[in-house]
Amino acid sequence: MSGARSQVVGADLRLACANSSLAPSALLFQGGLSSILASQGRDGGWGYRGGSSWTEPTVYALLAQQACRVTGDAFMRGLEWLRRTQRPDGGWAPNRSVDQSTWVTALVLLLIAERPGTGDPGQAVQWLLSQSGRESSLIHRLRQWLLGAASEEAQSYAGWPWYPGTAAWVTPTALTVLALEKVQRRSPAESIRERIEAGRQFLLSRRCADGGWNHGSTRALGYRAGSYPETTGLALLALHGLPDSRLSSSLATAEEGFRRCRSAEGLSWIRLGLLAHGRSGFQFPPGVMCRSVVDAALWVLAEAAAQENNVFLS
Repeated sequence: MSGARSQVVGADLRLACANSSLAPSALLFQGGLSSILASQGRDGGWGYRGGSSWTEPTVYALLAQQACRVTGDAFMRGLEWLRRTQRPDGGWAPNRSVDQSTWVTALVLLLIAERPGTGDPGQAVQWLLSQSGRESSLIHRLRQWLLGAASEEAQSYAGWPWYPGTAAWVTPTALTVLALEKVQRRSPAESIRERIEAGRQFLLSRRCADGGWNHGSTRALGYRAGSYPETTGLALLALHGLPDSRLSSSLATAEEGFRRCRSAEGLSWIRLGLLAHGRSGFQFPPGVMCRSVVDAALWVLAEAAAQENNVFLS
């Protein structure tokens, strides 16, 4: 996509998300979705703001189309791009220039769990099950014990990292839990159930003092760390089904965060998280701009979830 075309698409995305006077259906089909479709690359994938195709914006663009039940030529071309980019080990890399499978494998599995023709979901599941944060390894746990680390911080629930061999974080763990849940609902397996439960426990153990979540550290330089709107909403989405009594402070923090947040991504994730716990009535405020394909797609996905079509949980 040329620079000029990228700028036009970016303007369309911002306009679609800022115009809160549109009805939800108009926002979905006339605004956000049409902007996403217009920004598809020639190879079938999507970039963040035009340019070369990346796995993350491609998956979110396809999930948004799925939520709107629009599965025409653009959708099929996007699926074909993903099929071509699956790596021999069963995972996906963020971009063709990266020669290693990473966390984006969970994103793709969210989409293809019920579409085997797109790639090999079974291989993707096995790759994800083989991954865990380095802090769950025996060597790391022994080192933490020798250092006298606090028991809460040293708890070794098996979360997922951004890249293999590194520490586990909230975002890749939450997305992997959601992806494996889709697989588990269709093909139950004890190994998958155990990892889902471990991932959810990891998320619960990484809550900040205010009940929300940040990248995954509850303390930094000896001080209590604060939470972020994006990760708080995503963690709540992955913890759907838990009693409100266990998440009362988290839900209160999310509701307050929604009122203060002015980021399209943050607002969308918080709304998705609150909707997963039956908290409706949160409408996007005016004037918020979508600055990327991911922003616009999440905006569409949150609107669809408000209309009882949550593709993360269906």
